[in-house]
Amino acid sequence: MSKQTKNQKLAAAKIEVGKNYSLAEASALVKEITTTKFDASVDIDVRLGIDPRKSNQMVRGVVSLPNGTGKSVRVLALCTPDAEADAKAAGADYVGLDEYIEKIKGGWTDVDVIITMPSIMGKIGALGRVLGPRGLMPNPKSGTVTNEVGKAVKEVKQGKIDFKVDKSGIVHTSVGKVSFTPKQIEENAKEFISMLNKLKPSSSKGVYIKSIYLSSTMSKGLKIDPKSAE
Repeated sequence: MSKQTKNQKLAAAKIEVGKNYSLAEASALVKEITTTKFDASVDIDVRLGIDPRKSNQMVRGVVSLPNGTGKSVRVLALCTPDAEADAKAAGADYVGLDEYIEKIKGGWTDVDVIITMPSIMGKIGALGRVLGPRGLMPNPKSGTVTNEVGKAVKEVKQGKIDFKVDKSGIVHTSVGKVSFTPKQIEENAKEFISMLNKLKPSSSKGVYIKSIYLSSTMSKGLKIDPKSAE
């Protein structure tokens, strides 16, 4: 078992064992307990009171974080020539169609998000084996299959993220960077949790949001009082 560094011990001493922090408190404390030398991501984990094995209790959606993600997102727009100018103007890193489809068939996936159009999905379907395992397959539910390519690119660049509950009933995503102010972290987390509440399945009974934890890369998790995030 690896030993804790001096900084890790100091960070751990700031965490009150058994305490349920308010979202505001945790958003400030997560900055204090982060010891990495790089600008770590701030992550949130929410356990939901659903059964993800049932199709009518699947929780998946998109949300635009008010303060962005703090990450540089590489976007590929697979679109028809008439939509290329809008995609480029919106900030897409790569724009085209057939040449990129061929590159992907050859194993190229050096992007974070792929946005395309409904009329092109027939061609994209053949890329499922490459894109699917990497979570890059465009999907209408996440807003990455649309005729408004420029708008979709702009939203992703500004902090739009998509999320999906896992097999354990937990939704995990990043809501910023440690370099963000506590207020920015809190606002992003609240927006994400608000969207989760809006997506509550009608078939879900009992407590919907069971627990919330906020952490940064390699830091300990801070348990949040769900009521403080409303």
